[in-house]
Amino acid sequence: MTTVTHEIHFARKTRRKVIRPGPPPEPPPPTGRIPRVSKLMALAIRFDEMLANGQVASMSELARLAHVTQPRMTQIMNLLHLAPDIQEELLNLPLVQSGDDPITERDMRPITQLRNWRKQRKLRGTRTRSLSVDAPPSPSSSPCRLKSTRELRQ
Repeated sequence: MTTVTHEIHFARKTRRKVIRPGPPPEPPPPTGRIPRVSKLMALAIRFDEMLANGQVASMSELARLAHVTQPRMTQIMNLLHLAPDIQEELLNLPLVQSGDDPITERDMRPITQLRNWRKQRKLRGTRTRSLSVDAPPSPSSSPCRLKSTRELRQ
């Protein structure tokens, strides 16, 4: 008896499944875009490293290099005043599929003005416990989600 082994996968052609030779094709990359506040948080971290390493002398020079005004650079750098878990949450926001970002840098400004991390966490409306990306949240914990300024006003 002869055994022949081939790797195959099933593909859909119109309404019918068709057997195709070889491994299945790579899944398409996730659609959507990275929220702007996530990009700004990453920039703030990078800019802070540049200042600490002496690559730039001051925030004024950094603002000139980034082609933004000094007040805007201050707004971006103020994201570094957030509690570490809030910063991590901003960096790991899900991709935006369509429409406006669910949370903006402007929504974060009142929180960045607070220096107490507990008050920051309370203002954003979530628990201080960080949630692992891989592990599902326990039923007793509330979902880790930032509240927008609009939600806070209600």
